[in-house]
Amino acid sequence: MAPDPTTSPTGPDSALPPVWSRVVAFGSILLGGAAGGLIGAAFGRLGNFGSIATGLLTLVCGLGFATGVAVVAVLTLRALGEWNTIRDKR
Repeated sequence: MAPDPTTSPTGPDSALPPVWSRVVAFGSILLGGAAGGLIGAAFGRLGNFGSIATGLLTLVCGLGFATGVAVVAVLTLRALGEWNTIRDKR
């Protein structure tokens, strides 16, 4: 029996969040890393560390902040994707 051309085939459910939310999450990770770098640089200058120590502190703080924001962004995107999947089933 041939498939009915008027109906569209349904694939497996996807928990992939919308593109706009992934773009916002990526931007927030970049913003969080930049904020962490600025805080690390200010702390290094405030503490009168050497230039190498200030640079390392800037790098570590920037990466640390970006990692923290990335964890929150991934959990948020997963929850959004699952919520959309549940909402679409109703």
